[in-house]
Amino acid sequence: MEFFCYHRDRPGSVELRDELLEDHWSYMDRYAKEMIARGPTLAGDTPTGSVHIVDLPDPTAARAFAFDEPGYQAGVYRDVLVRRWRNMLRRTMWDFPGGRTGGNRYLVLGLGTGPAVDLTVPPDSDELIAYGPLLSDNGATWLGTAALVRAPNPDTARAVLTADRYADIEVHNWQFGGRPS
Repeated sequence: MEFFCYHRDRPGSVELRDELLEDHWSYMDRYAKEMIARGPTLAGDTPTGSVHIVDLPDPTAARAFAFDEPGYQAGVYRDVLVRRWRNMLRRTMWDFPGGRTGGNRYLVLGLGTGPAVDLTVPPDSDELIAYGPLLSDNGATWLGTAALVRAPNPDTARAVLTADRYADIEVHNWQFGGRPS
């Protein structure tokens, strides 16, 4: 089962986040085989959150993954979103043809309401790094859509989702994560 985890930083936690960076990477190294995508959200050069999309056995394992993370345990994050997710592109971020660098990258997070929407990959998907619906733990209820996108600007990134069908659409600067090569 695939899960989308988004840890949002607590205001004023950058120094603590930096202190725990090696602990965070070491923790994530344990999940290297399960990782579909990862990386920080940013405001300028300042981290504002951390995205991880992982393939784990069940919701209990996903919650353990999210809440045992060293930054969460130390108070770096103000909240965590953990949702089932379906990998509509059937690849990892490392398989993205556009590579790790170049262009602007965004997390687009559409929080759903009402009937499901955007359940198929958009026709112009060359700039999608990851894309899929957010689902309830049992996979039966659509709760939104999460995408990682390369786009020239936030408005273009936001346009991968059907604007009037979501309660809210968030767009965050994002970059490929993991240990530097």
